[in-house]
Amino acid sequence: METGPSNPAASVVVLAGGVGGAKLAHGFAQLDLGSRLTVIVNTADDFELYGLTICPDLDTVLYTLAGIANPVTGWGILGDTANTLAMIGRYGRPTWFWLGDRDLATHILRTERLRQGARLTEIAAELAAALGVTARILPMSDQPVRTIVETPEGPLPFQDYFVRRRQRDTVLAVHFAGIEQARPTPEVERALADASVIVLAPSNPIVSIGPILALPGLRDRLVDHPAPIVAVSPIIAGRALKGPADRMLASLGHEVSPVGVARLYQDFLDGLVIDSADADSAPAIEQLGIRPLVTDAVMHDEADRARLARETLAFADQLRKGRH
Repeated sequence: METGPSNPAASVVVLAGGVGGAKLAHGFAQLDLGSRLTVIVNTADDFELYGLTICPDLDTVLYTLAGIANPVTGWGILGDTANTLAMIGRYGRPTWFWLGDRDLATHILRTERLRQGARLTEIAAELAAALGVTARILPMSDQPVRTIVETPEGPLPFQDYFVRRRQRDTVLAVHFAGIEQARPTPEVERALADASVIVLAPSNPIVSIGPILALPGLRDRLVDHPAPIVAVSPIIAGRALKGPADRMLASLGHEVSPVGVARLYQDFLDGLVIDSADADSAPAIEQLGIRPLVTDAVMHDEADRARLARETLAFADQLRKGRH
């Protein structure tokens, strides 16, 4: 078992979405934090398919923390089959979104509980408990929010852009349908209020972290928060390790570098973890009033995940001590 943070009472809150976020959350889970680790997950990627409510980011975090995620893709369940999806195809229905047979159990039970009136937060807790996950996995909101990507071909729901059209469209703008009516859940509010460290995972800052920050009042809470807030850059040497974050940042007019990421979080961020390949960005990040930590930010395996999580917590501890 890895050694936990220097403060045994530390309450770590991670804002996450997608594979990169799930990997870092798993790194923190290896530090023996138990229920003192809370992962607040983007739900603006959620959508409905075949009458089922699909929550890609929640499930990626769930499966990763449960130790059953497919290590090759980073999403889905290891060794899963797709017989149901193949039969759906035989019935003439589109099968562009891959759903495994065991994965479908999650979507079926989630949809059943939603129809019974349960909150998404309650359902996420039930699923996590059933899979033996001790960390708290919290949807960012119980109200539906949906990412819409504006492209030269017109507006696209996020999964159409991301999966069906394989991210080939130029992103001209992004907006979050339903964000004005959505609210952080009481559980999210409480987790943030109690946090001794807040970490923004190396997830896409526009469509993974962006919807969480766009929830009414949430960004203001981070601006005023007394705990150190640290982000891990998802951009390394001018590229995203996975997904379209680099192309999306470029087409939306942001610098494709850790400096560009720092600017997006500048109003509340205390520290930014960057890869050694971007060491020359450190002075520009410091000029923004954000302290950089230069390290190996690539998570090749589970040991790397734990190492990066441990270094991030130590960095946050330094930032806290530096305030006094």
